[in-house]
Amino acid sequence: MMVTVGSVSGTTDFDPASLAAFLSHAIPGSAGRMNLERIGGGQSNPTYFVTLPGRRLVMRKRPAGPTLPSAHAVDREYRVLQALVGTDVPAPRPVLFHGEADVVGTPFYLMERLEGRVFHDCALPGISPADRRAMYLSMADALAALHAVDPAAAGLGDFGRPGGYFARQFARWSRQWEESPTDDIPEIDAIVAWLASRIPEDSGRPAIAHGDFRLGNLMFHPTEPRVVAILDWELATLGDPLADLGFCCMTWHTAPDEYSGILGLDHARLGIPMQDEFVARYERRATPSGRLQPVHVVFALFRFAVIFVGIADRARAGTAAAANAADTGRLAVRFARRALALTRSA
Repeated sequence: MMVTVGSVSGTTDFDPASLAAFLSHAIPGSAGRMNLERIGGGQSNPTYFVTLPGRRLVMRKRPAGPTLPSAHAVDREYRVLQALVGTDVPAPRPVLFHGEADVVGTPFYLMERLEGRVFHDCALPGISPADRRAMYLSMADALAALHAVDPAAAGLGDFGRPGGYFARQFARWSRQWEESPTDDIPEIDAIVAWLASRIPEDSGRPAIAHGDFRLGNLMFHPTEPRVVAILDWELATLGDPLADLGFCCMTWHTAPDEYSGILGLDHARLGIPMQDEFVARYERRATPSGRLQPVHVVFALFRFAVIFVGIADRARAGTAAAANAADTGRLAVRFARRALALTRSA
């Protein structure tokens, strides 16, 4: 028997029958109806639930149409997931990678679908204070587990350039800011000037850096307050672990209406640990050779501000509503101001 197309939910940029025919041969014992569901969440790589009789999978593929050569590298996502099998890092288990465009129009990979909860509000509404605390500490443990993996031992010794991570990242994002048509955020100019003479040295051996490690990219157990999977590995590379840690700590420096931060909330009442406790929990397991400094968080805020500028620029140049671009532009300004405030306190 073959795999046949069942229900299809959401838009697709490929023929589901082609995927069904491929799975008939690629996954033994998968005969029957294939249900396909496009899922959102803001991923730049289109993502689908693929449900077969007795098996639940997730497919991530490159988007259709022209893309930058280094962007949407689903082969890199698959490679890092393969490398993490057998480690303590909570991550989905990869199933297969197909590098040709003959099935769904672009390269794609399949991974096992996990059951759990994903939260995009860092205040974790509806969760008890005890579980909130446990979930934040589990987030620290998950990041520490990732950074504890030796890239070379995991077969990722060539997954990126090992040294000068912050210098390269600063050059990249400051150049993107210089090339942006947006030029009315003086706070970003001030941050660039401040960072230029304060780029952090490498903190030690390179680690597998996730690149977008935050609560919204984690899956928690359906009922227990623990991380069962780190998601969205699109930006993973070899990098400095303190870059991931600083990025994660932005949550404590941004307000709820600034990409769902927790600044200004009653942390004690909510059960959310303070940043120092979160970092101490991470350090007990990761044992980094460097310590998190304000400059690492400033850099993360600067990087995200420039990312928001880029999103707003593309929205204005494309088909997105002008209000969308304006909202994203306001986030760029707010993150820049948070970074500038942190430079003054530092």
